[in-house]
Amino acid sequence: MKKNLTTVMFRGTKAQEEQLNEVIEQYRDMPGALMPILQKAQDIYGYLPLEVQRMIALKMGISMEEVYGVATFYSQFVLNPKGEVAIAVCLGTACYVKGSGDILDKITQILGLPSGSTTPDGKYSLEATRCIGACGLAPVLTINNEVYGRLVPSDMEGILAKYK
Repeated sequence: MKKNLTTVMFRGTKAQEEQLNEVIEQYRDMPGALMPILQKAQDIYGYLPLEVQRMIALKMGISMEEVYGVATFYSQFVLNPKGEVAIAVCLGTACYVKGSGDILDKITQILGLPSGSTTPDGKYSLEATRCIGACGLAPVLTINNEVYGRLVPSDMEGILAKYK
């Protein structure tokens, strides 16, 4: 089931772009405007693709490096879209100590998908997360917000088969 990883194609609409332009106009002259603009842009698009970051930089008259620097510094911002099957592996302390790093490695091996990315067809996304609050079930992962706990790497083939 190994897939070649390439960039997911940006599919923004004219309506989304108009909405983004309204947000930029609303916040443009406010001190610290970049943060709320990025937050609203992520609400509009679901993530912050480079194309959206470029639009913001141009309309704000700031460098792409500044926009990208803020977008990558804060963990609230997502640079890749979530897949139809959104997999999140907890790397919080309890989960990590009980082997969640091995779980993440096994999923990467099965799907050929590195953490923090989405398959080109938009089917799968994989991310490493902080504590999700299910420490008693460590190690845990979520798939489309469904929690799987007390995992071992050999569980991954069966779990992922449900989402083919």
